[in-house]
Amino acid sequence: MSPLSSIFGRAQDRDGAAARAGAPGSSAGPGRAGAHATAHDAPSAHGGTTAGPHAPLLVPELMARVRQIEIRTHRLVNTALSGGYRSTFRGSGLEFSEVRAYQPGDEVRRIDWNVTARTGDAYIKTYAEERELTLHLLVDTSRSMDFGSHGWTKRETAAQFAALISFVAIRHQDRVGLLLFGAEPGLHLPAKKGGQHVLRIVREVIAAPAQARATDLASALEHAQRVLRRRSIVFVVSDFLGDRGAPAGMKSWTDRLAELAQRHDVIAVRAFDPLEEELPSAGILSMEELETGRRLELDTRDARVRAAWAERAKARRAELVAGLARARADLLELDATRDLGETLLAFFRRRMLRHGGAR
Repeated sequence: MSPLSSIFGRAQDRDGAAARAGAPGSSAGPGRAGAHATAHDAPSAHGGTTAGPHAPLLVPELMARVRQIEIRTHRLVNTALSGGYRSTFRGSGLEFSEVRAYQPGDEVRRIDWNVTARTGDAYIKTYAEERELTLHLLVDTSRSMDFGSHGWTKRETAAQFAALISFVAIRHQDRVGLLLFGAEPGLHLPAKKGGQHVLRIVREVIAAPAQARATDLASALEHAQRVLRRRSIVFVVSDFLGDRGAPAGMKSWTDRLAELAQRHDVIAVRAFDPLEEELPSAGILSMEELETGRRLELDTRDARVRAAWAERAKARRAELVAGLARARADLLELDATRDLGETLLAFFRRRMLRHGGAR
């Protein structure tokens, strides 16, 4: 990876002043810049298994942060957002109803060839819209998600999004589940209803131990294919940075995403910090890549350095957009420094214009 594409965990000038992102093992925790709690030591049930009934124990700083997210998202779950959710995902869940005799005008692709062969007459499968939908949140907990330059880290932004979409979903009596991942698949919370379940999801996202090794998104998506048996709306929440790539002869994460999208309605949710996209002119910055520990210094007074940084960011995003297009997955982008309610509502509107609702 080029130094200019590094995802840095600390950015400070030579006098020691600056914003630090929370990284486990450093003096800064995963909360706001400069927090001192080592929050990711909180215990939780992980390792690619289904979680037990107990939520993780949180240190006071994290409990306060979860409470902030709860208050913030409850305020945002308004009528417009709730209505946009239902209109956007109307008809996402379909369940088999019955087979009936083929009639002129029926779609050929709905023919049940087994029944047709057995009876000698053409029959088609019919489906009914499910009254309750199932949402699953696949959330990246790798170390790069613990970066934040303006008070909220990308992980906390992911937790806010999880809370917001989940509270809207349960308002409509829909179920929400969680899958965490980093260098390997982690905690799995089966889909349930209820406000306490949503708060459990937020706590798990915030408290999950950050995995220092490079993200393995392909393995996480393959794991999701195995455990998500019921058709769902799947949100893959990540910064999509630092993926270690597929070994020779193995499927890439975009291949796995395309496979997942064949059965589920998949939406990629990219969390980012503006400082990853554009550098300010702030003198010489010393930086550390969170997932590898790699260090570098950049003279941000040099316009060529700032331009190269921005170009690398555009290239990364263009590569992501192309991969998602091949996989037929939608993209929602979350700026960690902006209001998530307006961002989500705008996404609902765009999706309605493109798809007329759920696919």
